[in-house]
Amino acid sequence: MNERDCLLLQYIYEEQNLTRAAERLFITQPALTYRILQLEKEFGVAIISKRGKSIKLTAEGEYLVTYANKLLIDLRKTKDHLANMQNEVQGSLRIGFTSYFGRYKLPPLLKEFIHLYPKIDINVDSGLSSEIFELLLSEDIHVAIIRGDYKWFDQKHLIDEERICVISNEDIPLDQLPQLPRIIPKIERKAAHKYKNYTYSSLHQTIESWWNERFFAPPNITMKVDSYETCTEMVKNQLGYAIVPSVFVKPEDGLYCTDLITLDGQAITRKTWMLYRKASLHLNVVDRFVEYLKEHYVRE
Repeated sequence: MNERDCLLLQYIYEEQNLTRAAERLFITQPALTYRILQLEKEFGVAIISKRGKSIKLTAEGEYLVTYANKLLIDLRKTKDHLANMQNEVQGSLRIGFTSYFGRYKLPPLLKEFIHLYPKIDINVDSGLSSEIFELLLSEDIHVAIIRGDYKWFDQKHLIDEERICVISNEDIPLDQLPQLPRIIPKIERKAAHKYKNYTYSSLHQTIESWWNERFFAPPNITMKVDSYETCTEMVKNQLGYAIVPSVFVKPEDGLYCTDLITLDGQAITRKTWMLYRKASLHLNVVDRFVEYLKEHYVRE
């Protein structure tokens, strides 16, 4: 099998659909089907089974997917090592980051880094922190930039810390919160159930603990929206209050912000971490990027 065959098997496993797998490979479905038949002939086993329009990998096919994933990891490591043997900083850098960080903070950093090291090739993934953490665990990326305190036992570096605050259109006493309409995002609960390695105490749980420490009554939740940005917009339009990270509130929003403080006086914050493996620092491109980010946030 070559690299393309490995990707073919990986995409079939992920999509469970020949048309979508073919689209990801930029080939036609007949071409994909032909290559599957060639692989089945080469290994002497059936790789997929068809049930009407749906497909399913056979036990032999699933074994080949595991083998293909190992080959892809080894191939990437070999390419990285060969690029690292040169004196210049070059080769492939694979990073993953949260959507917010990628939208507002990472683009200018990557632009400057590429300007400093024009021979590097950067591959990026963005999404929920839990998704990016999975990519780091499977060695699909070198560096992860995520929010929350995950159980990571290798290298980590704190690059940001956000305050968590109650936002409202008017200055309201905290003891009135249980009677007022509250707007919450749904994203934290979704992630917790979907990803097996979502191992940290989510922001939702942290806020819930703060609430239970202060109030006996549950919150009066009137809206569940898709994001913290939407929470802020709803509050601006006088539809209730919300509890959000401070980065989602701008001075021009004209909102009142009250930081969450525990009864023992501890500020509640959400941290953004850079996670990576110490072993990956032998690659010049990874080592330079890690140091670049550290230096940038020291300057800030």
